[in-house]
Amino acid sequence: MATKSQWFAGARPRTLPAAIAPVLVGTAIASFEHGANYQIAACALLVSLALQVGVNYANDYSDGIRGTDKVRIGPVRLVGQELAAPAKVKQAAYLSFAIAAFAGLGMTLISGLWILIPVGVSAIIAAWFYTGGKHPYGYAGLGEFFVFVYFGLVAVIGTSASQSGKISTLSILGGISCGLLSTAILLANNVRDIPSDIEAGKRTLAVRIGDQNTRKLYQATVLLGIWLAVVMSATSSGPNLAWIAVGATFIAIEPIKVIRSGAGGRDLIPVLAGTGRTLLVYSLLLSFAILNS
Repeated sequence: MATKSQWFAGARPRTLPAAIAPVLVGTAIASFEHGANYQIAACALLVSLALQVGVNYANDYSDGIRGTDKVRIGPVRLVGQELAAPAKVKQAAYLSFAIAAFAGLGMTLISGLWILIPVGVSAIIAAWFYTGGKHPYGYAGLGEFFVFVYFGLVAVIGTSASQSGKISTLSILGGISCGLLSTAILLANNVRDIPSDIEAGKRTLAVRIGDQNTRKLYQATVLLGIWLAVVMSATSSGPNLAWIAVGATFIAIEPIKVIRSGAGGRDLIPVLAGTGRTLLVYSLLLSFAILNS
């Protein structure tokens, strides 16, 4: 039976910045443009965190029963390492999705923005079918696209629009920047797993484009994501201080150096945490800059 620490590790806390960052940025944008509603922001944060934990447990369950995780390098795999019964991990995923749905309903009722319901349902479906079902899109190389959409565009725009009542250029740019950095987290994970994914028949984007191209794409998504802050400052309605967020480039130096070095296997594990830290620092700097413009 898995311990509490193993269940916590199975939730993959290093990926949680991808859930926190877009809510911070979306709320800062709403405050800048209209005025923040912190009840909605709290609901949005709970939705995002619960979805991230849910997709991690769902991934653990689905990959585990397929046997994909038997030779995996990296964080704890509850099913693949036979630490927990598959049914229990599946229940944990369902519970996380239920929490996300409940928080999303609260977000909808407070904001009166009913389109959030179908958007939320689509997010839960996307979370499950990342590696679940007969034809998981994560096995077809589409994982990065869905991460970009849901943990970037949808999360930032949804958080901002539910508080401000509108979709703005600034929220779109914020969604793109957070989406790119969240995509980089998945790229860091998948470039490490190329050998085991090939063996398991998992055709991720990294497997499809190869090791070197994945490393180049990782660097591009990180740097473009960060430097979009300059574009936000340059827009006519953008905050004057958003460029401060480019300071996150210094946090990104170390994981980029490891990626550029050609390191593989366990030597790439710190890149996942480093990319998460970069996203979190970026979102904090950007939010601070927006709120103080």
